[in-house]
Amino acid sequence: MSSQVRGGTRWKRFALVMVPSIAATAAVGVGLAQGALAASFSVSGQDFKVSADQLVGDNLIQYGSLAEGHQLGSKEKTKHPVTISGFSRAEITNMCQSLVTPTPIGPITLQLRTGNKGRPAVAENIYLDVAELDADAKFDQLDIGVAVGDGSHTTKPVPGTVADAGLFSQRAKKATLTNVRQKAWATTAGTFTLPDLKLRLLSGNQPCYQDEK
Repeated sequence: MSSQVRGGTRWKRFALVMVPSIAATAAVGVGLAQGALAASFSVSGQDFKVSADQLVGDNLIQYGSLAEGHQLGSKEKTKHPVTISGFSRAEITNMCQSLVTPTPIGPITLQLRTGNKGRPAVAENIYLDVAELDADAKFDQLDIGVAVGDGSHTTKPVPGTVADAGLFSQRAKKATLTNVRQKAWATTAGTFTLPDLKLRLLSGNQPCYQDEK
């Protein structure tokens, strides 16, 4: 799967007020000592897919930002509009993450599976840079239209990702997503526990799910 730079139409969508839904799910993240977030990093030129039967997250914060990084096959830097979705804690059931990379011998899929057999994956202080999400969502104690720099969020914005404290955000005490299908550019987490982890390299294009035509 080769990454595509998001162009005009997607930027126009991003400029609109975010729809009142919970755009959050999980992906394998970077484990950081004591839950502290690292400084901003340059994202790769490939987005990745994640699917899950269910994600249950506490203390959601959600706001718009930009993920800066590289373009695949180019030395040029680029910026990707994203929805940053953060949770203080999240449990993910039957999670699959996939990344399809072009090679001289054809596409190779890196596929990871975890959170099965009644043992969900558990993330603490997780933040997701989401490009696309499809899911059924339920949320408790939802506030829409809170200034991202309000200071009252239980899960705080990622340092360095907020250009203006007055920008739109939303939050919920609890979010439950089912039938999750997501594309993301990056994930960070304080800790990420992945029970019964299975990592495979597969020949061909074998993502966790196929895009709808």
